[in-house]
Amino acid sequence: MNKTASKLPRSTAKRSPCPVATTLDLVGDKWSLLIIRDIGIFNRHRNKDFQQAKEGIPSNVLAARLKSLHENGLIRKVSYQDKPPRYEYHLTPAGEDLLPVVRELANWSVKHVTGIKLPR
Repeated sequence: MNKTASKLPRSTAKRSPCPVATTLDLVGDKWSLLIIRDIGIFNRHRNKDFQQAKEGIPSNVLAARLKSLHENGLIRKVSYQDKPPRYEYHLTPAGEDLLPVVRELANWSVKHVTGIKLPR
């Protein structure tokens, strides 16, 4: 983590003060790290971009995860249309600090799961 980065509020941790449990409280569901991946690695920023990903996230789940990631300081919303309101999503510095973790998860999968390759 960037030493000058501001810390996320402690209230985001639900289970215990364990650093792993705390991180999983923030991004340990089935979709959050995929959204972080989509924004930071695949340069996807809009709802339609996320919904076109191969994993097929349901729109209600996407809305809930975007809201949670925003409330927890991992992404920021940028308005690009007023009527109806539409937003792009970008990583905050805390969200960007998760990108090496996402890359290492991908590397682990390539190494240990048959038939997995890194995308170009």
